[in-house]
Amino acid sequence: MKTLQSTLLLFLFVPLIKPAPPSQQDSRIIYDYGTDNFEESLFSRDYEDKSLDGKSIKEKETMIIIPDEKGFQLQKDESIKPLSPKKENDEMPTCLLCVCLSGSVYCEEVDIDAVPPLPKESAYLYARFNKIKKLTAKDFADIPNLRRLDFTGNLIEDIEDGTFSKLSLLEELTLAENQLLKLPVLPPKLTLFNAKYNKIKSRGIKANTFKKLNNLSFLYLDHNALESVPLNLPESLRVIHLQFNNITSITDDTFCKANDTSYIRDRIEEIRLEGNPIILGKHPNSFICLKRLPVGSYI
Repeated sequence: MKTLQSTLLLFLFVPLIKPAPPSQQDSRIIYDYGTDNFEESLFSRDYEDKSLDGKSIKEKETMIIIPDEKGFQLQKDESIKPLSPKKENDEMPTCLLCVCLSGSVYCEEVDIDAVPPLPKESAYLYARFNKIKKLTAKDFADIPNLRRLDFTGNLIEDIEDGTFSKLSLLEELTLAENQLLKLPVLPPKLTLFNAKYNKIKSRGIKANTFKKLNNLSFLYLDHNALESVPLNLPESLRVIHLQFNNITSITDDTFCKANDTSYIRDRIEEIRLEGNPIILGKHPNSFICLKRLPVGSYI
């Protein structure tokens, strides 16, 4: 009778006993769900609030389930590496580093040393007071709608041939306050060219540099090292600034036509030649075609 009672008590308590959970070994979690038709699967687990250099980042660990003879093992997939966080000194997008507004890009005083990638619709670029040393053809290769470029106050020493060759709409080009020794080939539709406060000498300007610029109205080459007035200045010019160079001579053909005394250059409103080692009064026939005498020393 006692044996029968013990047996009944045993059957009553057996359902209340739960198996202990599987132990973790070698940092692996084993799930015993069987192996029939179970394919390899990938899981991702997100871990928040991992800190790098004081910044919160989000890292993903990829886990992989591998079947074995006892069940399945969930392991970290070492073959997939997490992306490294972006460094602080990585290049910023142009419109975060600069200000982009309705086709205009303002990159002033941001210490760039090269022309940044520009939005294709850009028409105006103001990159004044930076550390740009060189301009290249690829800087503007895909920006055909540019109408104004201003690089005042940089360190530009060299401009590649063809830099402006594709800028058929460019009207204003300012290269003032740089380190230029010579001028590049200029785009044909310029109305204003400003290269004052450089180191340009007369040999750095080709004879035909300005010849075909039939829309050029304003030319600023003051405070350079020119020994003579540039040749073949276009008829369209209204203002010519050549003050504070090293100009020592002027001929009757510099502004006028020596063989045509009836020729009048009526578009010119201002020519400045002060600060040059030349006495303009010694060249009276050089200005006979002008409505206004150049500013400078006559005695």
